[in-house]
Amino acid sequence: MAKILIAEDEQDIRDLVAFTLRYAGHEVVAVGDGAEAVEKARVMHPDLVLLDVRMPRMNGYDACRSIKSDPQTQDIPVVFLSAKGQESEIETGFSAGALDYLLKPFAPDDLNRRVNELLEQSMGGRNQ
Repeated sequence: MAKILIAEDEQDIRDLVAFTLRYAGHEVVAVGDGAEAVEKARVMHPDLVLLDVRMPRMNGYDACRSIKSDPQTQDIPVVFLSAKGQESEIETGFSAGALDYLLKPFAPDDLNRRVNELLEQSMGGRNQ
């Protein structure tokens, strides 16, 4: 079981992602904006952070940059979950420090499969 932090401002999507990952056995904390995600990442030290791009207070790109620039959180893998699929958006996500960029909509099984692959890749299979 991994600790996963989700930042998504759309309540329905946040609830769906959280439910999907909890059902797969992960411990999930869900927040509604990028600033809160940065604060929670420092406190909970999750195994993975999933960020939406467009959020209030701090967008996902800035949240990712903040997480990656903090020595306490810089090693936490960050993945974007976004409907913004333009090449420039994806490139911005990777240049901000993201490990991956997953496009919405997605099937719950696909999300679980990809999250598990990313966790295995970033954690070397520990805690799985």
